[in-house]
Amino acid sequence: MALFILYESASGYALFEAHGLDEIGQNTEAVRNSVSDLNRFGKVVKLRSFNPFTSALDALKQCNAVSEGILTDELRTVLETNLPKVKEGKKSKFSLGVSDSKIGSQISEVTKIPCQSNEFVNELLRGVRLHFDKFVSDLKSGDLEKAQLGLGHSYSRAKVKFNVNRVDNMVIQAIFLLDTLDKDINSFSMRVREWYSWHFPELVKIVNDNYLYAKAAKYIEDKSKLSEDKIPGLCDIFGDEDKAREILEAAKASMGQDLSTVDLINVQQFAQRVMDLSEYRRRLYDYLVAKMNDIAPNLASLIGEVVGARLISHAGSLTNLAKCPSSTLQILGAEKALFRALKTRGNTPKYGLIFHSSFIGRASSKNKGRMARYLANKCSIASRIDCFSEKGTTAFGEKLREQVEERLDFYDKGVAPRKNIDVMKSAIESADNKDNEMETEAAPVEVSGKKAKKKKQKAAAADEDDGMVIDKPTEITNGDALEDHKSEKKKKKKEKRKLDQDVELPDQAIDDGANAVASEQEGTVKKKKNKKDDNGEVLEAADETKKKKKKSKRKDTE
Repeated sequence: MALFILYESASGYALFEAHGLDEIGQNTEAVRNSVSDLNRFGKVVKLRSFNPFTSALDALKQCNAVSEGILTDELRTVLETNLPKVKEGKKSKFSLGVSDSKIGSQISEVTKIPCQSNEFVNELLRGVRLHFDKFVSDLKSGDLEKAQLGLGHSYSRAKVKFNVNRVDNMVIQAIFLLDTLDKDINSFSMRVREWYSWHFPELVKIVNDNYLYAKAAKYIEDKSKLSEDKIPGLCDIFGDEDKAREILEAAKASMGQDLSTVDLINVQQFAQRVMDLSEYRRRLYDYLVAKMNDIAPNLASLIGEVVGARLISHAGSLTNLAKCPSSTLQILGAEKALFRALKTRGNTPKYGLIFHSSFIGRASSKNKGRMARYLANKCSIASRIDCFSEKGTTAFGEKLREQVEERLDFYDKGVAPRKNIDVMKSAIESADNKDNEMETEAAPVEVSGKKAKKKKQKAAAADEDDGMVIDKPTEITNGDALEDHKSEKKKKKKEKRKLDQDVELPDQAIDDGANAVASEQEGTVKKKKNKKDDNGEVLEAADETKKKKKKSKRKDTE
């Protein structure tokens, strides 16, 4: 059986034909020995066809399709034009060797060409890859390397999903800058204290905070000019009137020397710079917290933003931290102590940067090592979730924090903590619930917009209807008022007439009543007669229908 080999190079598709393989009998060791020698390998494998790519974009498209196991139209035409046709119902006399089984199954489904992918084919492809520039004579030296480099860069750039919000390099730079700012602000604040203490030495003991000291030094300026008028300003700075009074009394009895206006201006400018640095440090900390919630929300909710950022910066990236085992993460930052202990055969350190977490400080001295080991384990889980999960959520970090709290209670009070499986199940459920809530919150916005439009239309229609209803009753009520007025006049006239008739003709009224009774009796008699007449007519009609039926029956019998 003939064997053809498909090789997807960076410059195009190449088909090779292998000869004289029946004697070898699929022996991979024999092929492996002959691969390095071009003379021996060239006798076994020969180039059948080479179809170069039209452009770099075409090469990237073909590379992406092959990696995903998709048969493109270009590759199909190459195979159908250069390989023998497969007859339906008959066994093929050749097979196609491919490097990936996915693309092989796709080729066999679409074109009915039998494909194989095994160690023997891989060894042949290795030899083709090694001597490819010798088989294709049109390729110049260096062209294949350039094509491979360009295709590799473009393919990697397309495959790697770059998310701007999850760049951990910004966190590394921010935590480095935060640490240097802390050192610089402390040194500059000490310089402000020493400089202004020549003029007002008692202020150092009253104000301990560096930022408030710089603010007070800028506000007070010359201590000799400090009076009752400046107490409201001092109250705004310190928030305490007693301290403002204490500063005023200390300024009156101060032992410091006087400074010139130029010296005071320089002190004020330097104090303003220290204040600006402190405010910038506060803004930088807020930025770091926001970035950590985007990049590593679970790690931040478990151990804190600053400690989590220090771990990421020390490891080099979030991916490197996720690759670290919990034992390495536990002593991250204590490398010198570790190697010194290994060299001197002393006790190894129990914790590194993780010591700055509040959990280690809350644990008792005998449980600090156990707590550090347990916390490192949870930090390792949180960093891996943050690194490899597509959706950012704090559900896992919150549950892991609860586990650490339960472990602290277990060490102190002996309360048994929950199992890891139960906690992870609850974390997954809470994460799914949050996603569902986000979807439901997003969906009613559109529905509510439609409902609002419908409500507006209904309200407008109701307003129009109300307007119509309001106009009509006004007309009706005006007419009713006129009619009521007329009917009242008529009623009064009728009542007067009745009174006159009752007084003048009482006998006539009695006769009229008798006549009315007689007329009513006559009317009832007439109604009864009419009813009887109607019944008679009905009976006559029934007799006529019976006669007709009898006649029809007689005709049918005749």
